[in-house]
Amino acid sequence: MRVLRSSVVTAAAAVTALTAISGCADKSDGKDSDTIQVTASDDKCEVSRTSFPAGHVKINVQNKGSKVTEVYVYTPDERIITERENIGPGTKAEISAQIKAGSYEIACKPGMKGDGIRQKVTATGDGAAKKADPALEKAVAEYRKYVQAQADETLPLAEKFAEAVKKGDLDEAKKLYAPSRVGWERTEPVAESFGDIDPKVDVREDGLEKDQKWTGWHKLEKALWDAKTVTDDDKKLADQLITDLKDWQKRVGTAEITPTSMANGAKELLDEVATGKVTGEEERYSHTDLVDFQANVEGAEKSYALLKPVAAKNDAGLVKELDKQFADLKKLLDGHRDGDTFKAYDTVGKDDRKNLSDGVNALAEPLSKLAAAVAK
Repeated sequence: MRVLRSSVVTAAAAVTALTAISGCADKSDGKDSDTIQVTASDDKCEVSRTSFPAGHVKINVQNKGSKVTEVYVYTPDERIITERENIGPGTKAEISAQIKAGSYEIACKPGMKGDGIRQKVTATGDGAAKKADPALEKAVAEYRKYVQAQADETLPLAEKFAEAVKKGDLDEAKKLYAPSRVGWERTEPVAESFGDIDPKVDVREDGLEKDQKWTGWHKLEKALWDAKTVTDDDKKLADQLITDLKDWQKRVGTAEITPTSMANGAKELLDEVATGKVTGEEERYSHTDLVDFQANVEGAEKSYALLKPVAAKNDAGLVKELDKQFADLKKLLDGHRDGDTFKAYDTVGKDDRKNLSDGVNALAEPLSKLAAAVAK
């Protein structure tokens, strides 16, 4: 889920080192006249240019504020073209994206909440319409099949979970809760790109905006593990969850997907792990964080695997490092298996959590360079 919480300092601590490293990947790019410089602070979002050529666009972000921030590029109908979350105070980040000609808004979100401070920008020309690499077109097509399959497979699992909730069968609902979330967690950046689905389905209580009603998986998670009872309102929320997931299933095929959005999405999934799963905040009642963790890694690896043939041609060293770090992180995860699932995260000690966090950061740093590698 997108990180929206009051305790953003905790999230910043988990990823400040990561963003500092990834933001310094290529200093020469920061001087490129075609690069958009975004200077974010606690009350401003300054952009170096409001018009730029369509096509492969680089955005360099510097956070000069005191709060962790996020930067988004939105379409007029609030679809997310690209984003970078968890940019700590005093750190930098580089975003590579494929942007078609049209009008957009760049938004900085100090504290990672709200609509953000926005600047209108325009992409001009036909840069994004140039002949595409057939290998990248194939990667996008295969990824579209993957995200649709994940949505299609999630719905029946979620329906079984919702039925158990409505029957008041707490034990069965608890058993079905984590499996019902796997497909969502594997492809969450695509779901988040629509803007309105994630807040209904996957928001935590401390991530609610003012006057926002709490719905979705985590509201039901709290009922099952914390309240240990299911109310009539919870049963209605179970039905609402299915309605919202059907909306996701229907719309996922219309998502704007490009090679760079796939690469950036893989990085976002690692950020999800760093700010929610490793800290134990995502599944604070069920402690099924490692199931989500595994799904995030699987989703990131799927994007990488599809883009790997092109990335290997453009940056063989990067591919070698990514192969190693994916293997190392999966090995760390396997050490916490319990049969065909994972241990409850509240049984994972401080040292093991630190090792998992280090593994995530070691993978996230080279993964932040994947978008630039496939866009060469």
